Amino acid sequence: MTQAASPRTSPIVVGVDVGSTTVKAVALDPDSLEVLWSDYQRHHTKQPEKVVDLLTAIEASFPHSPKSAWRVFMTGSGALPLCPSLGAKFVQEVNAVTLAVEHQHPDVQSVIELGGQDAKIIMFSSDPRTGEKTAQPSMNDKCASGTGATIDKCMIKVGLPPEKAVLVHFDDEKLHHVAAKCGVFAETDIVNLVKSGIPSQEILCSLADAIVLQNLSVLTRGSTLKHKVLLLGGPNTYLPFLQECWRKRIPEVWDERGYDYPKDIPIEELIFVPENSHLYAAFGACVYGMEEAPEVGLYKGMDGLVDYMKNGRKARLGQSAGPPLAKTSGEKESFAELYRIPRFSPMKLEEGQIVRGVIGLDGGSTSSKAVILDESGEIVCKAYQLSKGNPIQDTKELLAQLKDYVEGQGARFECLGFGATGYAADVLQECVKSDVNIVETVAHMMSAVKFFGDVDVICDIGGQDIKVLFMKNGDISNFKLSNSCSAGNGMLLQAMADQFGLPVTEYADTAFQAELAPKFSYGCAVFLDTDRVNFQKEGFSKEELLAGLAQVLPKNVWQYVVQIPRLASLGRRFVLQGGTQYNLAAVKAQVDYIKERVPDAEVFVHPHTGEAGAIGAAFETLRVVKRRGASTFIGIDAAIALEYETKNDESTVCHFCPNECKRTFIDTSRPDGSTARYIAGFSCEKGTVESEEAMLELVADRKKVAKQFPNLVDYEAKLAFRHFYKPLPIPEEGSLIDDVEVKKGFFGIKRVAVKRPIRRSSAEVRERLRRTRIGMPRAMNMYSTAPYFRTYFEALGIPKQNVVFSDETTEEMWVEGGKYGSVDPCFPSKVCQAHVHNLLFHQHSEKKPLKYIFFPILTHVPSFGENVMDKTSCPIVAGVPDVMKAAFTKEVDFFAQRGIEYLDPALSFAEMHFTAKRMFETWGPRLGVTEDEAEHAHREALKALAAYEADVMEKGRAILETVEHENRIAILMVGRPYHSDPGLNHGIPEEFQVLGYPILSVRSIPRDMEYLSRYFEGEIERGQHPLDINDVWPENYSANSAQKVWAVKFAARHPNVVVLDLSSFKCGHDAPTYGIVESIISASATPYQALHDIDANKPGGSIKIRVKTFAHSLKLYQESLEDLAQKKSALELSVAKKRLELMQLKLAQLAERKQTDPELEAQIAAFAERLRRYEAPPKKPEQPRELVQLKRKTPDGRTAVVGLGLGEAAQVSAE
Repeated sequence: MTQAASPRTSPIVVGVDVGSTTVKAVALDPDSLEVLWSDYQRHHTKQPEKVVDLLTAIEASFPHSPKSAWRVFMTGSGALPLCPSLGAKFVQEVNAVTLAVEHQHPDVQSVIELGGQDAKIIMFSSDPRTGEKTAQPSMNDKCASGTGATIDKCMIKVGLPPEKAVLVHFDDEKLHHVAAKCGVFAETDIVNLVKSGIPSQEILCSLADAIVLQNLSVLTRGSTLKHKVLLLGGPNTYLPFLQECWRKRIPEVWDERGYDYPKDIPIEELIFVPENSHLYAAFGACVYGMEEAPEVGLYKGMDGLVDYMKNGRKARLGQSAGPPLAKTSGEKESFAELYRIPRFSPMKLEEGQIVRGVIGLDGGSTSSKAVILDESGEIVCKAYQLSKGNPIQDTKELLAQLKDYVEGQGARFECLGFGATGYAADVLQECVKSDVNIVETVAHMMSAVKFFGDVDVICDIGGQDIKVLFMKNGDISNFKLSNSCSAGNGMLLQAMADQFGLPVTEYADTAFQAELAPKFSYGCAVFLDTDRVNFQKEGFSKEELLAGLAQVLPKNVWQYVVQIPRLASLGRRFVLQGGTQYNLAAVKAQVDYIKERVPDAEVFVHPHTGEAGAIGAAFETLRVVKRRGASTFIGIDAAIALEYETKNDESTVCHFCPNECKRTFIDTSRPDGSTARYIAGFSCEKGTVESEEAMLELVADRKKVAKQFPNLVDYEAKLAFRHFYKPLPIPEEGSLIDDVEVKKGFFGIKRVAVKRPIRRSSAEVRERLRRTRIGMPRAMNMYSTAPYFRTYFEALGIPKQNVVFSDETTEEMWVEGGKYGSVDPCFPSKVCQAHVHNLLFHQHSEKKPLKYIFFPILTHVPSFGENVMDKTSCPIVAGVPDVMKAAFTKEVDFFAQRGIEYLDPALSFAEMHFTAKRMFETWGPRLGVTEDEAEHAHREALKALAAYEADVMEKGRAILETVEHENRIAILMVGRPYHSDPGLNHGIPEEFQVLGYPILSVRSIPRDMEYLSRYFEGEIERGQHPLDINDVWPENYSANSAQKVWAVKFAARHPNVVVLDLSSFKCGHDAPTYGIVESIISASATPYQALHDIDANKPGGSIKIRVKTFAHSLKLYQESLEDLAQKKSALELSVAKKRLELMQLKLAQLAERKQTDPELEAQIAAFAERLRRYEAPPKKPEQPRELVQLKRKTPDGRTAVVGLGLGEAAQVSAE
């Protein structure tokens, strides 16, 4: 921008803001801070050049001003390396913006700035005593989600030029899902919306809403923005729809939280964009600098910066660079010889040969692969093609390729079966009746194990995803998926090659030519692209950049996405597979990374790395078809001839929830005239049906299955908060009760048992109790103590309907109530905000007011462990009630506002006399009850807690004895008590329940000595209590973690129990037990699935994959139990037959001697009859499907059906 020359002869002060996408500069009068000159330009990655351009323009505008007296202050992400050569002083960006706002708008209390690659919120507060103003900044650090770079890229995807984007206004009528957590995934969502034909205005409004809600929930850290709110940064300045979205969502938060803001002032004045908002950081740098000593920031001229541009950057290359991929050509060649994937040659076939085999197909998001395996497991041929977006068409073409290869050599293919994996598997199961629909994790595992035997880790890097499988006992024990971040996948390398116009097949050869490699910062893919721009600007060559990015790939996989700090803890045999392993540069970086951390590691690259999934599906198909003896597949010719129609319009939209998913109906017609419909594009099970009747039928079917296979995790969670125990009434006034008197005697103090009349409260107190309502959060350790607290209040005389718990955790509850503070990173603790909010805003009303909210600090919790070090609760969890009090009184006292008293006394369930005392101290004065009444309530509450435990254990015993008798599997969910909360476990136990597995909880395992002696014989013999875990974990201080470890010990001894281990993200108390649990599981070879990173986000796709993966392991385990039972049965039959032969031989010998033995004859007759019944057992009558046939062992060893089903709850009474 050309500005007229100024006649000014006095010095000026210059502020320069070097951002990630633009450079802004201002020239000010140092005395008045009046803006004399300003400009704002995009730098297109040439930051120093653009700074020189702007300084040149400033010099031209002030030719008479003495340059040696100028002072220059710089800020922004790209400013620091440029300051020394100019003599400028660097000012931290948050400080610069803060000072600019304080100077220009002293009445502003909140600032929201969106930059090119950062987002920040600044909240001002004043000290009530001194009036001094302080700023509390919050800024994103590792992720570019919600920034200008994300908006820029998404606008390009939408195809809306900037001049049209500035005309779009915010409309929340039609918003669509856009991922807010990752900028790259936001792009993916945008692309899908564009493909679906969603108007660009709706897409941009959806993007704005996602960005606004993400920043409001994350960067505010639970605080409330106060008016006035200033919007800064390019996106906020130039995009009206973004400004309007802030003006829509911020007042909604204000209304939710009861924040008092002036309704008579237009919202445009309360939340506003100032003039020249883009210049605030540059202006603030000057304000900051003017407080420095006069010699600070004196301008040296541009010569130093020009020299830096020519020479300085190249001199710095060595400082920011690391070693190349290979130091010599010999190193590269020897590595290539060891790890280069061999060229595949299909099997040579003879004229007239019949090829009997199976087909495995992997329908991926970017490419689809298929293979034929013959009966011996050898690969006959492979087929590959880029996916065309239609899995049926891709399948038809791949099958045609396979058939053409076989028949092209004069052979004939006899298809024994067909299996599929990947996103195409579900639709193919419907359309071509696949024998196998196998989840990708299992397919990749089976393929790796077939080729490499016993491996510890399988790392599969595809184009758009990463799967890392951790193996134990030849099966998947756990795995990590890149379900919330795109960093580390093959698209990174593809995108880099595209930047240089290089085919990705030439990536490796080019990268190996580098003599050094820049050190990229591992992390967000958007930031990696910024690094690439900066390194390119510094003079790194194409070869060096490609090498540097290949080297950062394993860091992104292991440290950023998978987050495994110690690779050596995983084992030493690693398998690399996935299409990215065709890139030898990526393989070299991976191998170097692994061997640097695990020196004795063996690293293998799958010889069919791109087709590993398809090969795994084929091996599973071969196994299943051989075991079953038949195939369901319609045949290769029928599949190729399959006709289909796809429909995606208004008639296919799902209206069963507000999401209104735009589904695709795929109707197929087979050559035999049969048809099938597959529905795609839905986000939940409601989308799988076409009508309300079908949806109701689906729900009914799930309930029916759930009723047949009980879920004690769910049962226990519901029972804990329900009225199920009827306490004894308090004795009438004057009734005698037992007591103890302390008396002084000749030999000292002694306690004497006495009887005395009970002390009762007045009738007025009892009447007041009947009207009192007490609320408690359905959260944390209330899941193991709620029966105590409910019964305590009921025994005092509070009606059962007035003992109120918050609702079950749901996503809606969390979104509504989880914004009042933070207990990072513990999600079970964070969710308590939503429960307290639910009590305040939903359980409390004018007609039904809550008098108290009771959320005790539980320092110690109930534990059944023997000889434990302690029974402590997690300190974070214990402190949550105090944090909740602070969160809801931080800005507004929501309790006082509603006339509610919040109570959080410290209680210990390890010292129940202390708990009784503290409960009376808390409630005696408030409710007006006597100490005798409180003691009675305490005793009844303990009985209720015992009845609760006994009821759950009774159900657990019934399930265990049923699966033992029927040779089935039960899943034991080991978690902390609050993982029974469906909102915390994300419904994972229910997913297994509807697959036909009964679910046990830790507390449901019977703990009587008679039962435990069956499984802990060794411990009992050496004098160790069965409930003692000191042999595996002596440091058992945490009650809930210790109970988890004991439950795993039990499962390891029970052949019909498998383990599902749930733990919340970064749980400090569970973390020490992970290795202990794995060692117990490894020693026993018990099927095991661990989810140690459960958080607020419910990754539906990831959960589905985890469930399918474990379900496959369970299926194999069930088959092994059946095979073992059949072998045992056959052996018993064989032994019995041999015994009968020997008895018959003895009888024949007696007959020869003309002797008889009536007793022997009776034994032979009885034994023959038993054998006859054994070989032809009578068919058992079919049981009604809606009944749970739980069985209980009788004293004589038989099993009998238990009368009480788990769907019922027994009313326990103390009477």
